[in-house]
Amino acid sequence: MKTLYLALLLVPAFSSSADTAPKVSAQQFVNLQQGDTVFAGFRRAHAKGICISGEFHANGQLAAYSKASLFKAGITPFTGRLSIAGSNPTAPDLKSPVRSMALSFASSRTEQWRLAMNTPPVMAVADPHSFYQQILAIKAGPAAIQQFFAEHPESKEFRAWAAQYQPTGSYAAETYHSINAFYLVNATGEQQAVRWAMRPTIAVTAGALDGNDALQTEIANRIAGGPVVFDWVFTLAEPADDENNPTKAWPDNRRQITAGQLVLTSTTAQLEGNCHAINFDPLVLPSGVAASRDPILRARSAAYAESYRRRAKEQLQGALEGSNND
Repeated sequence: MKTLYLALLLVPAFSSSADTAPKVSAQQFVNLQQGDTVFAGFRRAHAKGICISGEFHANGQLAAYSKASLFKAGITPFTGRLSIAGSNPTAPDLKSPVRSMALSFASSRTEQWRLAMNTPPVMAVADPHSFYQQILAIKAGPAAIQQFFAEHPESKEFRAWAAQYQPTGSYAAETYHSINAFYLVNATGEQQAVRWAMRPTIAVTAGALDGNDALQTEIANRIAGGPVVFDWVFTLAEPADDENNPTKAWPDNRRQITAGQLVLTSTTAQLEGNCHAINFDPLVLPSGVAASRDPILRARSAAYAESYRRRAKEQLQGALEGSNND
């Protein structure tokens, strides 16, 4: 079950980067992800979550690399969401070993940045078609997934991470990775490929939590007692690093820059908060940040859009039915 959750963590869709590989539509991916039971009005991935809000305190150290106003020394508010993997919005928090963080920054009326981060640092495969086949293999059983991984040696780093990963006892103690690479673009047009991670400033071991909503209760109580802080750390690629391959981690000796601190100051139940209506599409980018050519990155955007379309339609239909019954 742990492996299935990890595989369902990222939901790429659309077409493979290989011209000869079959194309997989966003609709096919979301159909596979939601399964036979549809929870109307909820996300098809990471359906269970909690809204967060707070501020990003930028220190200005990335200003030379990106013209994005977010990286100038100062404070920018955000709306976000913490969640677990899976399509069931009532699932027990501790049954899923995968946690995620999504953020939305509005730098101005016309410019936004949406981020979708997850606990794994890499993916198992490098193109959407292979990922679709991976999920089918997992659903088919242990023998099928073992054969799949044997046929996909690029999954080695993901499998090594999954084998040693131990979920913590709090959303506040996890590290959340961009997984895909992006470019920082400065005022002169120079580009620098980067990946980033939100790194916790506290350590919380697992084992003390209980209850269906254990993680949500823990983080709400923790933030009620004081802000939760993450360091926003960017890793800068060197020419030898492939920014378009999400299966390969970059060497540990790459330069890292801490752009500032993400400060979480409040939580709200997702159906009552602003995060529920946001599509955290990773391709909603500000000036000064650009997408790499990683096909998985574009595939994620397509799947998120399809999931958002479905739940928005369901919510509208529910509202109309409710008004007709008044």
